[in-house]
Amino acid sequence: MTTLTATVCVAGCGPAGAVLGLLLARAGVEVVVLEKHADFLRDFRGDTVHPSTIEVLDELGLADRFLALPHHKVSTVGFVRDGHRLDLADFSTLGLRYPYIAFVPQWDLLHLLVGEAARHRNFRLLMQAEAYDVVRDGGRVAGVRFRGPDGDHQVRAHLVVAADGRHSAVRRAAGLRPREFGAPMDVLQFRLTRRDTDPDEGYHLRMAGGRSVAVINRGSYWNIAYMIRKGGYEELRRAGIQPLRDDVAGLVGFLADRVGELTGFDDTRFLEVRLNRLRRWHAPGLLLIGDAAHAMSPIAGVGINLAVQDAVAAANLLTRRIQQAQATGEPIAGRALAAVRRRRRTPTVAPRRCSAPPSDSASTARCAATPPPTTA
Repeated sequence: MTTLTATVCVAGCGPAGAVLGLLLARAGVEVVVLEKHADFLRDFRGDTVHPSTIEVLDELGLADRFLALPHHKVSTVGFVRDGHRLDLADFSTLGLRYPYIAFVPQWDLLHLLVGEAARHRNFRLLMQAEAYDVVRDGGRVAGVRFRGPDGDHQVRAHLVVAADGRHSAVRRAAGLRPREFGAPMDVLQFRLTRRDTDPDEGYHLRMAGGRSVAVINRGSYWNIAYMIRKGGYEELRRAGIQPLRDDVAGLVGFLADRVGELTGFDDTRFLEVRLNRLRRWHAPGLLLIGDAAHAMSPIAGVGINLAVQDAVAAANLLTRRIQQAQATGEPIAGRALAAVRRRRRTPTVAPRRCSAPPSDSASTARCAATPPPTTA
């Protein structure tokens, strides 16, 4: 087993892990990020980037490069009930720097973030590195064990950050269990072709007869999110594909001529809606952020944005202490780690605006520009 060393080891290179890795690398921290997959190319990952997250990218000097990626802007959020449309939010009226939601393939966003982080020699990204256990030293988490293409390895670190999603292996290995909250539905996702003559839906939920579907413009296709009652997926499959086609055609009339593109359930992806959160986001030597600390998807597309804000808050609150740990070897106090949850608890427990979660983007560059402390 090869042993690597770093000041911080981040498990998971989704938006939270990538942003935190970038911010710490800019601050001179030795950071290793582990990603279990060989690449970032996976369909139906969250790609709803809200104004607050674009502001974070702007503070990092990445907004222009982000907006040069293939994307689609949406300014309104609302629903269409029985044919009647109601806009609940219009970002263009709020005086925001970026008055829209940007739909950007998540793999493009991640490539942008890790590409920028890789400019710093103290940043290291390991792909096909699946974290499966924690290393303990005297009651503290002191690293991560991971599987790679050539066997098992470990990273020893002053701080481990679990950003490995709703099914976090690091969380499980640390013996932490989130509190589960009931969700009344699950989601079936699939694609249908988009034509230039189709109406601009914005970001709206269509409802009729107790059924509902979200139709999201992805440029060349529509991303369809069909809501089903919790536990109803197998019943839906037994009924066959035609009732699903009929429901979509009835809810979204302009798609009726192409629901036949849905040839079977192999063309769909089932997403279990999860609502949970940890009572504590930390243990000695360990911090959890994003879905590893509080799963909240796919509610209004806030998952990415809450995760990014967690990463920004963690960097702003902990960078100086991490720099000190890197210079002196002293552990990071539990009260410092607990401050991240205190900062982020309100927006993760009860977001006041699901379409624009409260921002921790202010002074993002502050932690990234702080020089490491000198030693005597």
